[in-house]
Amino acid sequence: MIVTNTLHMISRRGFIKGAIAGSALMLGASFLGCAEKKEEKPQAEVMTLRISHQWAQGDVRDTLSRKFAEKVEKKTDGALKFEIYPAKSLFKPKAQFDAMVEGALDMSVFPLDYASGKVPQFSITLMPCIITSIDHGMKWIESEIGQEVERIMEASGIKMITWAWFGGGIGSIPKPITYPEDVKGLKMRAAGKMFEYMLHEAGAAITSMPSSELYQALQTGVLDACLTSSSSFYSYRLYEQLKYYNSPRNYAIWFMLEPLVMSMATWNKLTPEQQKIVSEVGKELQEFMREETKKENGRVADIFAEKGVEVHDMTKDEWDVWAEFARNTAWKKFAQDVEGGQKLIDLALQV
Repeated sequence: MIVTNTLHMISRRGFIKGAIAGSALMLGASFLGCAEKKEEKPQAEVMTLRISHQWAQGDVRDTLSRKFAEKVEKKTDGALKFEIYPAKSLFKPKAQFDAMVEGALDMSVFPLDYASGKVPQFSITLMPCIITSIDHGMKWIESEIGQEVERIMEASGIKMITWAWFGGGIGSIPKPITYPEDVKGLKMRAAGKMFEYMLHEAGAAITSMPSSELYQALQTGVLDACLTSSSSFYSYRLYEQLKYYNSPRNYAIWFMLEPLVMSMATWNKLTPEQQKIVSEVGKELQEFMREETKKENGRVADIFAEKGVEVHDMTKDEWDVWAEFARNTAWKKFAQDVEGGQKLIDLALQV
């Protein structure tokens, strides 16, 4: 009996120790599991942003949107994805501004002057002879004029992501255009309210339209001549309709700010880390755009010459005549009619 009881007690103690040890192991495993779960990073919610623009696929502005999307998606580990709609396949060119302000569109490569009917101050970004080159325009980024433009943009509902200036020339059918008096009697598209006013004062009949409609307008006789960016002259194949081209390769009266922008409604939905990545990528691409748009002016002039268009490179003397005419027409009207217009001109001239 004593042996039996002793064995029973030993067995019972062993069982209890085993149970305690098992419980301890289970409890430890449980704690370890919790610790491992706490160390796991939460998966960020995937957000898909839509980028719309009017440019043909392969245009440098389309390339900008695709490079931006690729870099941001990679740096956010896929938390931000993008759908790109080129060639006005989602929104019409000018409608993109309202869509971004209302939060219906996330991003666009958007010529700011297209929205000057709603934000008149934007016309400073397509003012005749206000800047002299792509490099000159890019200096706005670190200057007071650039800060003021960005402030106006954000107050209007969109945010600057990538600064991009484009040089443009003058294309015509009936005769070459060298000086302001050459536009008298011509039906023209000027791409901007201040350019329209200046050319109207020189005697041209003005028709407004986005650059995506220029080919048909020239083909059907709605237009005799047009001003637009070098990139648009090429990507819309305007060499098939034009006989004369005043190239911006050396001097140009036409420079337009066509940046990559984001809806403020979308910007405010991003996490601080995502905002930082978007800003960094946008700034990284500014040097790419500077070099690409500078190349475009010469490349397009060469292509037009190869296609049989008579190409003229604007001279400094010709530019000076246009600049004087711009000061007495477009600049004067902008300063008088637009709130803060004179201040914007003064800030631009400080660069």
